[in-house]
Amino acid sequence: MKHGVLLTAVVLLAATGVAQAQEGDLHGSIDVTYQTKYIWRGFAVYGAKSATQACVDLDLFGTGFGVSTMGHRANSSGYELTERWDYTAYYQNRLFGDEPYATNYRLGWVYYNYPDLSYKDADLQELQAVLSLPKICPAGVVPTYVLVKLWPSKSGSWVGSRSGTTGTASGFAHIFMLDYGLPVKGLVPEIPEHVLNLHTELVYNDGVGPGGQDVDHDWSNAVFGVSTDFNLDKNLTLTPAIYYQVSMDKSVNDDDELWSTFGLKYKF
Repeated sequence: MKHGVLLTAVVLLAATGVAQAQEGDLHGSIDVTYQTKYIWRGFAVYGAKSATQACVDLDLFGTGFGVSTMGHRANSSGYELTERWDYTAYYQNRLFGDEPYATNYRLGWVYYNYPDLSYKDADLQELQAVLSLPKICPAGVVPTYVLVKLWPSKSGSWVGSRSGTTGTASGFAHIFMLDYGLPVKGLVPEIPEHVLNLHTELVYNDGVGPGGQDVDHDWSNAVFGVSTDFNLDKNLTLTPAIYYQVSMDKSVNDDDELWSTFGLKYKF
């Protein structure tokens, strides 16, 4: 029943967004992504098996404010209870105009909901701040810093208690990213120049175990990836990507990980 209510809400949100966008009032995107593994901030979710992610993101009338709904579901049986829905409200803008130190920023609040588990026993909330410097490097490398504060939604829940070997979901994480668009000629015959988006990130986990794990305060993982966009239509984009994670802390992940994703996004 909960699945049906949530799915209906997402469909209605998407339909409303498309309808209003056609009237020039609202813009956003609908995205569906297949992941050969679901790796989230270093953790292997759903037993490192494949998952499907769907997202509706709405820009509220060009004000900088936006909302999104994202669902994550394993493609294998046995993980139905850990399906997760993320509800986000955010504000984004830019500081310092066209100066070399111009800063794009995004401030957001996220509610992580597990609708099929006991009432709020695994639900989480998060505040996040994202700072990006798109003009700071003449060579085109874009540095980004993400600060995350995560905590249990319910006081005394099993993801928030700390006793013996039990950890807590409450704490901070620091994510440092570098992105670079590498132009490549001849990759696609019909396109004179194609762009490969190179991405790397380094995560310091300040003791945050989102599933109640007892996690070290340490550098947890580094991720290296490459993606590219294929414009299938004016508003429709296919994005394949491949990622490799070096897992540096066994309390987060025992293994290095290799996975790929295939995303389809419609902008309206």
